Amino acid sequence: MKRNQTRLKKKVTKIISLWLPPILWMGIIFFLSSRPTIKTTQIYWQDFLIKKTAHFVEYAILSFLYIRAFLGSSMSQKKSFILAFLISLVYAISDEYHQSFVPGREPRIRDVVIDSMGALFAIYLVAFRPSWARKLVGKLIPYKVLGELKSKN
Repeated sequence: MKRNQTRLKKKVTKIISLWLPPILWMGIIFFLSSRPTIKTTQIYWQDFLIKKTAHFVEYAILSFLYIRAFLGSSMSQKKSFILAFLISLVYAISDEYHQSFVPGREPRIRDVVIDSMGALFAIYLVAFRPSWARKLVGKLIPYKVLGELKSKN
């Protein structure tokens, strides 16, 4: 009986550790897009660059987190990448729609494109530059998972 409880506890802990981070990150993105826009600088191109870089990075992180969750759940590499991208894309679209209800914000297709590029960049790093991905994200994606990427389908 105690052995089964231990196994169950490990399984639940693994599920939570894999799936809670991307869900929490989506909540952070939602919270940030719920706030009225604030100028980061008085110079337009600097303000634009800072905000669009933030879009790129936040969706790269989201994609990383979903890749980690899918690979950690024993999904194939190809399916993990496809699903991580699709979830990131759909969330980017829904986030822009959400912003249409926030005073001072407006939806932009350009932002969905930038968000998608961030998600694709994360996939590129994990698929083709796993050593770079390890340096960038540290323990976010376990070394074992990244080390096995070349051998998975």
